[in-house]
Amino acid sequence: MKRILTYGTFDLLHWGHIRLLQRARALGDYLVVAVSTEEFNAGKGKQTYHDYETRKMMLEAVRYVDLVIPENDWEQKIGDVERYAIDTVVMGGDWEGDPRFEVLRGHSEIVYLDRTEGVSTSKIKEDLGEGA
Repeated sequence: MKRILTYGTFDLLHWGHIRLLQRARALGDYLVVAVSTEEFNAGKGKQTYHDYETRKMMLEAVRYVDLVIPENDWEQKIGDVERYAIDTVVMGGDWEGDPRFEVLRGHSEIVYLDRTEGVSTSKIKEDLGEGA
């Protein structure tokens, strides 16, 4: 069984997120999604519309997702790969080359997928007049 892991906030769940999850799941047999907690987002100066439990529940309803876990800090990633026997970590292409994910090389394969053009949480917030 090939196990895949991806990370994200997944606030204002949209088509780009669903497409990422669909493509990530297509790379393996079991998809683990690590969802940023409020504490993790606060450390990045980021606020969300929905709390962790709500975002977790929404992702658990997506048919491509097998397991949702919390993302509490940047340092947990190697531990997640080992704990959940992850073969491949999948991230959006905007993370390509970021040392916080590149550190996983040697622990798992890393695949960066192109973003879905024309849709992003930042764009949705901008359209709502709320900024990013």
